[in-house]
Amino acid sequence: MKQKYITNSADQTKEIGKNIAKKILNLSDQKERAVIIVLKGELGSGKTTFIQGLAKGLGIKHRILSPTFILMRNYKIPKIDKRFYHIDCYRIKQSQELSFLNLEKLFLDPKNIIAIEWPEKIKNILSQDIVVLEFKHKKQNQREIHFKAHKKQLLF
Repeated sequence: MKQKYITNSADQTKEIGKNIAKKILNLSDQKERAVIIVLKGELGSGKTTFIQGLAKGLGIKHRILSPTFILMRNYKIPKIDKRFYHIDCYRIKQSQELSFLNLEKLFLDPKNIIAIEWPEKIKNILSQDIVVLEFKHKKQNQREIHFKAHKKQLLF
């Protein structure tokens, strides 16, 4: 399944993230593995902004910053027994550099919702059971977001 959205502001990009979060929460109990969303796109294309909206839609009140230098942040999702992980692979060269995070174990836990920026750096450890979001700059504040949900994953 493919969907495309055009946003004209950071607030609109966050709103899409919030709406997707609600769908994830409704469907994630049916999953046997973590919900994994990968975000592709150049610097400044709206990936972290989308994740801020996603986290807000999950009920997370913390300020969401990209974990570029620490690689991963995780948050308890309020009122339910789930966690949200935000992973940023921008600075790594090989997936082995993340071995200390034990990502494979995180990916298998159905209580996890995981958003990964720069997933091409770890594509060899990602399954096909993911949602791919591709972000593109269009005009000054305009972004184009393409969703590609693989058949085993959530359909938005």
